[in-house]
Amino acid sequence: MAKLCAGFNVVQIKTMNNPLLEDWNTDFGLPPFEKIEVTHFLPAIKKSVEDAKDQINSIAENPEQPGFENTVVALDHAGIRLDEIASVLFNLNSAETSSELQSAAMSVSPLLSRFSNDITLNRKLFKRIEELYDKKDSLGLSGEQEMLLVKTYRSFIKGGAGLDENHRSRFREINEELASLTLKFEENVLEETNSFYLQITDKEDLEGLPAGIIETAAEEAAASGREGWVFTLHIPSYLPFMQYSAKRHLREKMFRAYSSRAYRKQNNDNREIVKKIVNLRTEKAKLLGYDKYASLVLEDRMLNTPEKVTGFLENLHTESHRYALRDLEEVQEFAAKNGHNGKIERWDWAYYAEKLKMKKYQIDDEVLRPYFELEKAGDAIFRLASDLYGLSFEKSEKLNKYHEDVRAYIVKDNNNDHLAILYLDFFPRKGKSGGAWMTAYRDQYKDGSKDTRPVISVVTNFSKPSSKRPALLTHTELTTFMHEFGHALHGMLSKCTYRSISGTNVSRDFVELPSQIMENWAYEKEWLRSWSSHYETGQELPDYLIDKIKEAMTFNEGYASNRQLGFGFLDMAWHSMDKEFKGSVDSFESEAMSKTNILDPVEGSNMSCSFGHLFAGGYAAGYYGYKWSEVLDADAFSLFRKKGIFDKETAESFRKNILEKGGSNEPMDLYKKFRGKEPTIDAYIERSGFRNGV
Repeated sequence: MAKLCAGFNVVQIKTMNNPLLEDWNTDFGLPPFEKIEVTHFLPAIKKSVEDAKDQINSIAENPEQPGFENTVVALDHAGIRLDEIASVLFNLNSAETSSELQSAAMSVSPLLSRFSNDITLNRKLFKRIEELYDKKDSLGLSGEQEMLLVKTYRSFIKGGAGLDENHRSRFREINEELASLTLKFEENVLEETNSFYLQITDKEDLEGLPAGIIETAAEEAAASGREGWVFTLHIPSYLPFMQYSAKRHLREKMFRAYSSRAYRKQNNDNREIVKKIVNLRTEKAKLLGYDKYASLVLEDRMLNTPEKVTGFLENLHTESHRYALRDLEEVQEFAAKNGHNGKIERWDWAYYAEKLKMKKYQIDDEVLRPYFELEKAGDAIFRLASDLYGLSFEKSEKLNKYHEDVRAYIVKDNNNDHLAILYLDFFPRKGKSGGAWMTAYRDQYKDGSKDTRPVISVVTNFSKPSSKRPALLTHTELTTFMHEFGHALHGMLSKCTYRSISGTNVSRDFVELPSQIMENWAYEKEWLRSWSSHYETGQELPDYLIDKIKEAMTFNEGYASNRQLGFGFLDMAWHSMDKEFKGSVDSFESEAMSKTNILDPVEGSNMSCSFGHLFAGGYAAGYYGYKWSEVLDADAFSLFRKKGIFDKETAESFRKNILEKGGSNEPMDLYKKFRGKEPTIDAYIERSGFRNGV
């Protein structure tokens, strides 16, 4: 065993022999995953923070007159290595975590928050930014340059640059505490998700479940050393169980476990964390001169005030609520005719809705699943990207990856230019958070003539292949894949100069347009027929099933829209407070969602305590963006429908005006350049079937 040199402590040794701090001499400059140990992160980030501080100080102390290049651009380029290391840490913490990695993330989070505060609270630096902002009209800036300057100035104002010294100190404390609380919130939800399992040993309790789901549950049991079949709260297991299990008492058990995660649990209770986060956000907004947190967040959005967001939600609620009640009545009547007594409960909805869908359209997820083999779906999505945007995807076994399940691709343009590295990470693991997301290990940006291309990752939780069949997708999972791939296109096709406004660094209520528009092709016969076939027989997906997919597109859309609007109302309620919240999380949630609660509430369940989008993600005061983006994508895709779903001219316009532009211009201006007009809700209402009478 090698001896440590006298005079060096462990942290110093980790810094000296730290792969995160060395040049990443890997193909395409990818993170050296195979060399990274958890213990490398804290010293690497500490060192990178110090280096970045030196860069920031050199900008602030520059004796030359403030200029766009020596101030705004220099700031955009500062701390690049720090950002890359932090991206590795936090992306792994979501996709391949451990208790040690969670501890590392918790340790560095306050450091990063403190560093962020050091930038925006640097008086000399802000003075240079402010001087440039005040004379921006006379600087001769391009549109992208002016956008960077404006966003930089706004970020300083929202980062507390205008506060006096006493308020600056409190502002720092708030940001550091929020950084730790949001991490703890996510950890609690993951722990609750992983800790529950439903073990079935009596074969009769599998009644109604499809063979493929049963196979997966048997393999889950075997992998965990248990007998029989095991079902978990991870979506690929939980959702089909709720849709197909004929055992109502087991559905109830699963529902109660899922809906009570991090709520009323001794060790992982998020109720107090929710209160603290909300109150700190409210206090932060007031420190900055805003009446509420939503006002602070929405200032830079397409819908830029709480009143506009609430008006939008109310408008859609008016249009859709009666259809939600229609859906409820239809499912209730169907259940009653099929042996159900009493009201439909929340653990009954997915089961009877799925059966009703099957009766009306002779279609359900399990009828379609054999036709949507994951491998073929991935190839088809790649071909679609090639048809629309001229891209090619080369799978590589040599590129650095963070887990053996991950697939790595080299993405090129039609002229063979390198565009991006794409990671695809499909299947659930104990260390992976639930859901699906796209993220970046490196954003695109330019430095002189050098164009640094992005490293993008799509992470999902699809059903694994079993010993008897390949990985098969439900149609819902197919649209999820396409949704996240749309985000990936936004990141990969970026052609901006400045990294802080490239790729998906856009307004939250605009970022979902590129993802949600991709979902539309999953309903188009011309595309589905080009690749889908039965994994056993090779039979093409029949036209009548594709027609049924299209017909079923609006099935329960009233209920689904009502549910999403409920989440939007809850989000706005939490972030529209103007004073400290001291009440009950449960009662507050119930009141906020009351107008959309068409099913009876379930005692012991709570949405807020596991609502990661709001309390561990970036959607606070922005969840409405999902519905707003549906309006945008319906309006945008109507142009593809008019000109052809593979029309290269329309695709080229979408690429040039939306996908390549990132946040380099105001989103409404970008949208109008593509569409020729502002969006209306008409296409969304028509697609959802909300004007066909009730």
